[in-house]
Amino acid sequence: MNKELPKMYQNKINKDINNTQKLYSSFSNNINDYEERTAVKYPNVSINKKIDNIFSAYDYVYKADVTIVTDNNKLKKTIVARDNNNLITIDNEYIPISIIRDIYK
Repeated sequence: MNKELPKMYQNKINKDINNTQKLYSSFSNNINDYEERTAVKYPNVSINKKIDNIFSAYDYVYKADVTIVTDNNKLKKTIVARDNNNLITIDNEYIPISIIRDIYK
């Protein structure tokens, strides 16, 4: 029953297709400067609202690469879920929401 369909609508492509887009920035070569400029920071938005925005974003499928700022350090993690009190990373770590001061992609 695995019947092959007719090939009447197939087009032959005899040329190279270059549909990639290159983007250059001349602001700074330091990656931390770039992250600080591109991070969307809303000081009046609560942490829970920021987490909800990350999980409801159009580009969120099953994980999100985020930067989490706490009182002591800055963590780069891949989060996959949340429960009432914690964020859950792809490595099955639990990060308490109460220690998070800021979170952004």
